[in-house]
Amino acid sequence: MISFENDYNTGAHPKIIEKLTMTNLEPYSGYGDDKYTKRAKEKIKKICGIKNAEVELLVGGTQTNATVISTMLNDDEGVIAVDSGHINVHEAGAIEFTGHKVLTIKGKDGKLDAKSIKKYMENFYNDRTYLHMVIPGMVYISHPTEYGTIYTKKELKEISEVCKAYKMPLYIDGARLSYGLMSKKSDISIKDIAKYADVFYIGGTKVGALFGEAVVFTKNNRPKNYITSIKKRGALLAKGRLLGIQYDTLFTDNLYFEIGRHAIDMAEELKKVFKEKKYKFYIDSPTNQQFVIMKKEKAKNLKRHVAFGVWEEYDKNHVVVRFVTTWSTTIEDINELKKYI
Repeated sequence: MISFENDYNTGAHPKIIEKLTMTNLEPYSGYGDDKYTKRAKEKIKKICGIKNAEVELLVGGTQTNATVISTMLNDDEGVIAVDSGHINVHEAGAIEFTGHKVLTIKGKDGKLDAKSIKKYMENFYNDRTYLHMVIPGMVYISHPTEYGTIYTKKELKEISEVCKAYKMPLYIDGARLSYGLMSKKSDISIKDIAKYADVFYIGGTKVGALFGEAVVFTKNNRPKNYITSIKKRGALLAKGRLLGIQYDTLFTDNLYFEIGRHAIDMAEELKKVFKEKKYKFYIDSPTNQQFVIMKKEKAKNLKRHVAFGVWEEYDKNHVVVRFVTTWSTTIEDINELKKYI
């Protein structure tokens, strides 16, 4: 069976597996105190264009979101997110479990915009009873979003300005960052992300690594005693060298960006196939996630041959289905899919 179910449905890029095998018997201290982790962090600082950026490697996306958000908020604060945001929908209440509420704003195509955030803040502080409410203390966005859409440089700048006006850090979830940056419609670079975000993470789990995410604090704002905080939240890996080796490899010879470009190229081929077959798209996604409107019966039958996600109901006869490409997607996979749709 061919799979377009998600972007972590296969192990890891061969170059990462090769490097992990080559270094398997090298003994190092734990928790990231090794040459590969140190080298990976320096490479990330360089690629972001911020020499004094502070980088930490964590084990997974949910742990990363919970750790970053809970350590940067005061105990009376919550985090603003779009209603379809990952922390609001698909993280099992991990943020609320830390004692912080997710404050949702209705978005468009999975995105927040500066005007909506500003209006939310104005309404909040114009309410005389706001001291009895959860204080908005951070803004969370994903790039790309849960619907595969991306922010423009203008949009990112505007959101950043609102955050500054209200003294709230802007946190960018970059679980699929490479696919956003390498999109043919993108006008932003990783240096732009680093410029406008107060903190963001470079996703590895969904971009060719076995596991792992790299958090980047860009404004000398890493919380005090951060390793303690990471460990307390179950996100610190004892064999930290495994994360370091992976990120050192991802940022050698532009591998991270090549993975993103390949997935985008495959997604473009995927779109061609669906367009040829006269399918309609639920949303115009320029990244590796593609959302197609399909008859329920067709989706049910297709499941016998192809793994993909059923996203939501479109109407009584149709569903929105999601197809995702990644580093391991091949043109042969696309051609095989064409036989069944």
